[in-house]
Order: sequence, then structure tokens, then C-alpha cells
Amino acid sequence: MTQQPTPGVSRQDVFPQSAPSLLTGVPAFLGRAAGGPHTPQRLTLWPQFEAAYGSSAPGFLADVVRGFFDNGGLLCHVVRLDESRPTPSAALQTALDELDRLDGDVDLVCAPDIVTDPLWPTNGLLDPVVDQQQMLLRHCRERGDRFALLDGIPTTDTAKVMEQSGKLTGADGAFGALYYPWLRAPGGDGRLRPLPPSGHVAGVYSAGDQRFGVQRAPANTEVEGVVDLQVRLAAADVGTLYGQGVNCLRALPGRGVRVWGARTLAQDPAWRDVSARRLVGAIGRWVERFMAGLVHEPNDVRLWVRIMRELTAYLDDLFQRGALKGRTPAEAFFVKCDHETNPPEAVEAGVVVTWIGVAPTAPAEFISVRVIHGASGVTVDAG
Repeated sequence: MTQQPTPGVSRQDVFPQSAPSLLTGVPAFLGRAAGGPHTPQRLTLWPQFEAAYGSSAPGFLADVVRGFFDNGGLLCHVVRLDESRPTPSAALQTALDELDRLDGDVDLVCAPDIVTDPLWPTNGLLDPVVDQQQMLLRHCRERGDRFALLDGIPTTDTAKVMEQSGKLTGADGAFGALYYPWLRAPGGDGRLRPLPPSGHVAGVYSAGDQRFGVQRAPANTEVEGVVDLQVRLAAADVGTLYGQGVNCLRALPGRGVRVWGARTLAQDPAWRDVSARRLVGAIGRWVERFMAGLVHEPNDVRLWVRIMRELTAYLDDLFQRGALKGRTPAEAFFVKCDHETNPPEAVEAGVVVTWIGVAPTAPAEFISVRVIHGASGVTVDAG
């Protein structure tokens, strides 16, 4: 005799989908290769680069892409420079135009072959390098959602690097960071060679974003696949360079080579921290991507309430994950979309205006430890 089920209440576990999010820490590498397409190629593994462009290249592109994946990079795009263009700047602009048409997840931009000579003389011409790096910064600023990782020139003269930083500091400087010195790492043939740091640093950005989120400063993280640095900097030099907006890499005893800085090239203190600039860029990307479904909705109070509800939920999630500072959500952000932001003339024009304010968290750059000598002994007080 078969036992019949008893009528009643049963439980069914349902796991709702998580809220949509954007992938960050996705670089586009613009550089030289012996062959392959000039259009952007999406790569998730190093062998895909070898299949598309070969394992060796006339510049640094292959090595920096390998360094990206060695450091935990998840996804990148590669654009091969068209060296048939009349000048390096023209080739770079053509690649940026290709990248501008890419409607994807790219939020980082690296061009490691801007500096092509690893034996850069101290009297080398700096202006051509700066001109092309300014092109990258301008591209990121005009987009508003990308960030440039720039390579310092490979010199032992730190004054030249500070000169480079000074020339890059300006209106576009908030959209990029400068890294120095160069790395010593195995190339495609297994022999050590000097390499620009941007590819390995991009991997650090990507791995940090996956683990912690875009709000985490990409610093004090060990760089994998590196044997040494081209220049060993003294602590005083690191401090001087950092004060000029140069993010140094340091070889620390027992801790390997580490990224030791997370500052942009901005003059405005509000945009000094890499994490703040990238967080605001990520918020802008989310608004553009996930608010696209509201286009052509009736422009009335119901739409405004919906916008405020969705934006508030998104920003509250950032607050809960520690991306925004404040004891309460009200201290961390605000969203305003009402009659004040949308007067009759704006409504008649079919425009919806929303004001958003956020307070990004700031990294702890300096940790003070007080050593107090007294009659009872020595007390160490960290504050």
C-alpha cells in the first residue's frame, strides 16, 4: 500500500538573484605587436594573446599582458597599434578611437609602449612621452568612466620622474595615476628585462576589485612575477615622489615587491585618492547602464520616486560594503530627484535631473606609532 502525502504546508527554498553589478578592474592595453588585428580583442587567458598576436612582440605589450594575468587579472582588451600611421601619436589616437567605440566593461587604460627604450637616458626627450600620456588622460576624462595607468620613464634620475608628473598634473590628472620605477621580470624568452609596471599594476587593480571592491585602494599589495626593481628607492625618495603624485613600487625585505601608493595626478584634493576617483566613475557607469531602462517613461513624480528608490538601494549597498564613509546612510550619501531638481521647463524639455552626493572612504596612508619613554619603562601607542 502506497503512503499518500498529507495535505498541508510545504517549504520551498528560493534563492533570488543578486542585484546587478558592473565588472571593474578591466584594462585595455594599447601597444605594439608583430601581427594580429587592430580592433579590440577580449581576452580572459594569456594563451588567447599568443593565439592572436604571438608570444613575442617588438615592444612591451606581450609582457605586460602576461604580467596582468600573473597578478590575478580577470579580463582585458587588447588594441594593437597601427604602426603604419605617420606618427606614434597618430597611431595612439587611432587605437583610442577604436577603444572609444567599445561599449564594454573597460575602466582602465594602459599604453606600455609609449616609452619604448628601456635604457632611457637622463637627458631623454620627455615631451613626446608626456604628450601621449596626456592623450590617455584626456580620453579618460572625456569618457568619465575610465582611468589611465601611466608608466614613469625608466630612469634613475627621480627629478626627471617628478618633472614628468608635474607636466601631467592638470585638469585631466584626476583620471590617471603614475607608477615608478620599472620592474625587472622574465620576458617571453625567460631572460630578465626591464618592464613598465602598468600591466602588473593593472592585475593588482583587477584582483583587488574582485576580492574587495573598487573602493579598496590598490596599494600595499605584492606584485607577482617580478624578480626586482630597476631602481631601489630610499624611503626619503619614496616620500618625495609620493608628495608629487608618483606612486612608487618598493622591494620590502621579506614582503616582496609591492605597490606603495594610490594617488592620482589631480591638483584638487577631492580627487587625490585613486579609490575615490574610481568609485565615482563606477557609480556613473552603473547609473548610465541600469537607468537606461527608464528612458521614455512618463516624466512625472512616479518616475522621480522610482529613480530615487533604485539609486538609494544601490548607494546603500555600497555603504554597507564599506565604500562610503559615515555612521549612517544619511551621512554617506544623498539622492534628490523632485520638483526642485526638475522644474517645469526641464520636464517640458524631456529631461530628468537627479542630484547625487557621496562621501568616499579615504585610505589610511599614514599610521602613527608613538613610543613613550617614562620612568616605568617604554610604552608603544599606535594611533
